[in-house]
Amino acid sequence: MKDENGADSEGSPLGQLITMESWRIPETSVRRTVKGAVRHLMAQLRQGIAPEEEPFQSLDDLPVLSERQRERIAPYPDYFAQARTLVASLETLRTSGAFSRDVALIVAPPFSGLRESLVRLPTLGPDGATDPWRLVAPPEDLSMTEAQARQWWDKQDLASAWVIPELGDFWLRHPAGLALIPELLRRVAAGETGPGIIGCSSWCWQFWSRYLPDAHLGPLTPAPLDAERLGRWFGNLSILQDRRPLVARMADDGLYVLPIDDPDDGSRRKHAGFLRDLAIASRGNPGVALAIWQHALRARPEESAEAEEQTTDEAGRYRECWVVHMDQLSLPTMLQTYDRAIGFILHALLLHDGLDEERLAMVSDVRGAPLQLALSRLVRADIIERGDASRHWRVTPLGYPTVRRHLLSWGYPVDEF
Repeated sequence: MKDENGADSEGSPLGQLITMESWRIPETSVRRTVKGAVRHLMAQLRQGIAPEEEPFQSLDDLPVLSERQRERIAPYPDYFAQARTLVASLETLRTSGAFSRDVALIVAPPFSGLRESLVRLPTLGPDGATDPWRLVAPPEDLSMTEAQARQWWDKQDLASAWVIPELGDFWLRHPAGLALIPELLRRVAAGETGPGIIGCSSWCWQFWSRYLPDAHLGPLTPAPLDAERLGRWFGNLSILQDRRPLVARMADDGLYVLPIDDPDDGSRRKHAGFLRDLAIASRGNPGVALAIWQHALRARPEESAEAEEQTTDEAGRYRECWVVHMDQLSLPTMLQTYDRAIGFILHALLLHDGLDEERLAMVSDVRGAPLQLALSRLVRADIIERGDASRHWRVTPLGYPTVRRHLLSWGYPVDEF
């Protein structure tokens, strides 16, 4: 399957790159929502189908997916494929004349998979780039003067095909941790580097685009996922993993979620509005949408190994699961009592796309017992988690929507996504 840029986007939600000014929240227009609802109603009337004609036994009490089922039905995307798609999309933009800069700054909200994709570029080989990509890693000590930052960048090979997976790794919101990024952006703006790609969290860019308002770098961003793109992506993820089409229906009334109707195949299924609601709730963010999708899926208890391997009969040609309504999902909610330390911690974690405890204390200025207590409360609420390998604290994908809403209501500067 090809996306709007002609790139292979199967299993990848990062197919189309657009300017940040072009980004819009999916399905926010009341006119479009009403129009879609009327179109859906008319289609059902034309088919002469009434809900009472299709009795359906509620399956709300089915268990959530096991780890094995999740890996087959709703796996995490192939970040190598996403890396190739990003490079192909950039090349298409350059070929069409829509983008002419040597260095591409790609800004994306948390959980978009941008960092995970870009970090794999150096291992792709000739299929991913004409020249091998060279990963630029941050120094261990980010405390530098402007002179030290210039010296550090002088030692980095930025002559050709370099990539920075996440710009947030190169700074700390602290007087001693601000020198590296301005020097890099100055060199990029002045054309003093070879071709490269810089990945940047939308929260990190929110800070630096205001700190350096004259740094006109023409950032690109992945297009948000609307209901149709979410449906095609989820369907592709399942097929690529399990090699069987996924049929997903609402657990309470049996209306279809997947597969989405293809006008060319003449299908006329009764569809629920779950994907539209999911696109709005996730603001088109693929990682958040996938986390909610995994949380909403239900399946029958694990089949026996023999039944699992039987794919020749009619039932084995597709995989079936059930979906719980958005308003019935138990998603993380913000702590009822607002402690200022909570806001400082959450904002710092998003600015830097995660921090270890030492740097979190430095950036948020919350230390000792107050920091430990706040982290414990946020973990219990499923709002943050700590990676086993990196030991970095990060906001969870399921917790991100409530975190963003509350930071906005508390007066913090938030990203544009």
